[in-house]
Amino acid sequence: MACRCSDCLGWVWGWRLIRASQGEPAQAIAQRAGPGTMAEPKKPLGGSTKRVTAPVVTVSTATMSTRRLRSEDYSDYSSTEPTPERSPPESINSFASPASYQRFGESDGTTWFQTLIHLVKGNIGTGLLGLPLAVKNAGIVLGPLSLLVMGIAAVHCMAILVKCAHHFCNKYQRPFVDYGDAVMYGLEASPSSWLRSHAIWGRYIVGFFLILTQLGFCCVYFVFLADNLKQVISAANGTTTDCHSNETTVLTPTMDSRLFILSLLPFLVLLVYIQNLKFLSIFSMLANLAMLSSLVMINWYILTGIPDPSHLPLVAGWKTYPLFFGTAIFAFEGIGVVLPLENKMKNPQHFSLILYIGMAIVTVLYISLGVLGYLRFGDSIRASITLNLPNCWLYQSVKLLYSIGIFFTYALQFYVPAEIIMPVAVSQVPERWALGVNLLLRTCLVSVTCLLAILIPRLDIVISLVGSVSSSALALIIPPLLEITTYYSDGIHPLTVAKDLLISMLGFAGFVVGTYESLWALAMSPVSNTTSTLVQ
Repeated sequence: MACRCSDCLGWVWGWRLIRASQGEPAQAIAQRAGPGTMAEPKKPLGGSTKRVTAPVVTVSTATMSTRRLRSEDYSDYSSTEPTPERSPPESINSFASPASYQRFGESDGTTWFQTLIHLVKGNIGTGLLGLPLAVKNAGIVLGPLSLLVMGIAAVHCMAILVKCAHHFCNKYQRPFVDYGDAVMYGLEASPSSWLRSHAIWGRYIVGFFLILTQLGFCCVYFVFLADNLKQVISAANGTTTDCHSNETTVLTPTMDSRLFILSLLPFLVLLVYIQNLKFLSIFSMLANLAMLSSLVMINWYILTGIPDPSHLPLVAGWKTYPLFFGTAIFAFEGIGVVLPLENKMKNPQHFSLILYIGMAIVTVLYISLGVLGYLRFGDSIRASITLNLPNCWLYQSVKLLYSIGIFFTYALQFYVPAEIIMPVAVSQVPERWALGVNLLLRTCLVSVTCLLAILIPRLDIVISLVGSVSSSALALIIPPLLEITTYYSDGIHPLTVAKDLLISMLGFAGFVVGTYESLWALAMSPVSNTTSTLVQ
């Protein structure tokens, strides 16, 4: 399992920014920007007529940027540079310029190389080590071809989202538009009066799928940790220094995987009580280092013993292909990191090129690991390729390193839904109860992900299910429809409409069939209480 640290942190950055700039109390918004903010987005930000003292021109981007970006627990995770403390003193009306639509007035932004690194990290996601099994479900030829097509579709949808965000930034003179804003404004621009009157639901839908996706990641982490810890403990008595053995023998019977999942609950509850992003960034760095080291050793093991692949099927049965779709789209679901990364670039006009280069690297990595992993282990490939590693201390340490990285990343993935849910819930209780309610809700949310993991303790099934249900919506279904509604009134070419409808329909088909097949596979495949692994 690879961690999606940057993806989560990109969502965190975007969400914290929107909360700071749009989610202030009504009086603060009225005093800062007048009535022309969310309710009337077509009015300039400086068009207020209800300011009490200062004229509009005195409100500079320095004031806005400082108020928006400074927070006691905020850290800029889309850049390796510290968040700038000062901004150039430009007029707020300069945001109307197309060249400054995504700028916050910062002089220090991420370089193209930093952005490329963050983009690659943000898209190398939780399904990375499940891709060999995904290739098995599609076939040794159909699998990589399908990964290539899905990679092209995913990067195209990311480019669509960026283009639509640019359009609305220019149209509404906004410095930044996140995913939810773009969908809301897209519905406002649609030809349907019903969609225009219910445009706010666009933001709610994106927020819902975001919460669903992030909590789905958390469920995957529970199952991954339980499976790997169970295998390490089960094989402890048989672990040797010989890493060339052809078979991993389990000598110690262990408890059910679901008990391992339950035993992790108190530790993860304590972990999510950490609410300071600056402190969590330390864990993010440790997680990245641990998993990078593990990936290097995994690839080395794969490349040192690939057998004859002639017995592998070129195309697998159609019944398992929906499981491939769910796992693959789960891996490619990094669309949430795109807009925050572009916004923090020093030269954002170069982002399109960086997007295509970064996603090309990600797609090549996905295809190579998926194909080589399947070639190496064949039909014995497991839900995570770490479960196929031999019982020597070197590769047992790989499992432990990856598990440590996943453990710390849980808090980062959990942070996004917590930031969306907690403020709403805490605002409903007296201040003296705020801390207690916050901690109680965090405990309940972690317990929910633990319960779901217990109900679905199959790692391959939970990855495919989360990918089919939520990742397909964010990555494939919504962006093409957004392009249609955004540019319909301006005149959009019929071929573009046909292309967008085709992508959305394929995404929706994958959503329906992938969800059905995942649930069917779960119902038909009971969980074994013993651990055994064959390494070819």
